[in-house]
Amino acid sequence: MNGAKAVFNSVRNFSTLAVLFAILVSGILSFLEFGESLGWQVGFAVIALALGIPHGAVDHLVALPATSKSKLVLLIIGYVAIAVLAVLAILHWNKLGFQLVLAMSAFHFGFGDAAFVAEQDRLSGRHRLKPKTQNMFAISAGSIPVLIPLLNESTASALREINPQLITWASDIAPQLKFLVAFFFVTTLVLLINEERLREVIDLSLLAALALIAPPLVAFAVYFGCWHAMRHTARLTLILPKAKSAAEKNNPRGSFLAAVIPGLPALFGTVIVALLIAVLDTTNIDASYLWYLLVVVWALTVPHMMVTIKIDQKALT
Repeated sequence: MNGAKAVFNSVRNFSTLAVLFAILVSGILSFLEFGESLGWQVGFAVIALALGIPHGAVDHLVALPATSKSKLVLLIIGYVAIAVLAVLAILHWNKLGFQLVLAMSAFHFGFGDAAFVAEQDRLSGRHRLKPKTQNMFAISAGSIPVLIPLLNESTASALREINPQLITWASDIAPQLKFLVAFFFVTTLVLLINEERLREVIDLSLLAALALIAPPLVAFAVYFGCWHAMRHTARLTLILPKAKSAAEKNNPRGSFLAAVIPGLPALFGTVIVALLIAVLDTTNIDASYLWYLLVVVWALTVPHMMVTIKIDQKALT
């Protein structure tokens, strides 16, 4: 149990420091008038996205931890089929697919973060958040990193480089979306302060600062790879047998690696697939590669969310 607690504490500290670093780098480059340069944004985003890809590659072990090979093969085939269909849908209906992915991602990320906090509370022997506060925290934790970067005024130039069809994704509802996110953010902070949850207040404040200060590509990628993915991986150490065994032996590093290593083939496969698709698009290799990498990551989120929703519900209830 001490090993699992150490994993959660270390991962939470890492995600906090990673977001702080991204905020500082973005702020400094913006002050030096280099903030709008797409080059550093793409490099930063690709690295951060790559860090996040392995966390969903062990979904088959989560969904069917002990089962027959035939069921496992069927699960993998279905998982891949859903991801492929999602890729084709996003590539065909760029704007609609993008909007659906945003809504789905906000839900998945927010409740995943709330589940991480709930499981850390259990490991630490601390009182959990009240249901109302927990739900408000989930909504804010998901909507801030997903929606705010894309409602930033600088988003249009970045989207124009990646995929111009996405520029009008919010159309005429951008002011209403900003108001709703701000409302949930302020209300959640009040509820958290009332429950004396300073760390959660810091978490939400950092996510808001990242979304407002960092360029949208950097903000989303850093959140996905260094925050959501790392925290989800920490939760996997409570499920995967090898990771649980290492944690019970008070080996937090070995426990975390046991949850990461099985997902590395997916990282290499995703990078290669996105690169092959981008090579066929000879217009702008840097921007098109990031676009296709994002498409693959978004598509994988669809079956990933379907698999993890059960463990999220279990942690939250």
